[in-house]
Amino acid sequence: MADWLIDVILGLVEGFTEFLPISSTGHLIITRALLDLEDEVGFRQMIVIQGAAILAVCFQYRVRLWETATTLTSSAASRRFVLGLFLAFLPAAVAGLAFEDTIRSVLFAPVPVAMALVIGGVLILWAEKRPHVERVKSLDELRPLDAFRVGLFQMLALVPGTSRSAATILGGLLTGLDRRTAAEFSFFVAIPVMFVATGYKLLDAREPITLDEARSILISSVVAFFAALIAIRFLLRFVSQHSFAIFAWYRIVFGGVILLTWQMGWVQW
Repeated sequence: MADWLIDVILGLVEGFTEFLPISSTGHLIITRALLDLEDEVGFRQMIVIQGAAILAVCFQYRVRLWETATTLTSSAASRRFVLGLFLAFLPAAVAGLAFEDTIRSVLFAPVPVAMALVIGGVLILWAEKRPHVERVKSLDELRPLDAFRVGLFQMLALVPGTSRSAATILGGLLTGLDRRTAAEFSFFVAIPVMFVATGYKLLDAREPITLDEARSILISSVVAFFAALIAIRFLLRFVSQHSFAIFAWYRIVFGGVILLTWQMGWVQW
């Protein structure tokens, strides 16, 4: 397969799955395994294109972000919003620094990812079926304590296959956010989380970026940006009228197929 086509595939997988509650990291790990991409340089590409997808959120919400930045000193609502993002970001940041190496060495493989996909799908179905009081119906109504509770759930996303978006949305549903607000807050929380994670992993890289790698990262990043923009707009429209159950069932079926093929010996994951 041509290198540029692999780059496009990785960009599409990242962009379409980053903000849906189905785990972009899990899908990238499985995609890399199917394409036999197991080198360290390719792992760095996987991290960088996640940052590119986050730029799609910045573009989609550029007006809100600019308004928040320019009114931070004069608006209590803007300060409360930024505080909420920080409180939601903090738990995952601390846990990530503490356990990142262990998680990467043990759980970055298709079978653990498949297990996390299935378990996460079951949890989403449970959250959707339980009595759900929609106390928070916009981001402006979000309290700092609500944001911190969502941040605690976001720590689950450190396990590949769980999905940062799914963990944040699950925490939002259990905290009392309506579906659209939970989805939007997951988008905003992704900005500090993924930019910090991308920067940290680039600084931690042990090999310089070659011209070929830079080209691959550029291609996959551009594709990921536009695919993520499509996914964001789709999810906002979808959750305005539907639950997250379809994503839960997708996770269960997809993860189940991987586990079945592994158990039967059909695919050597």
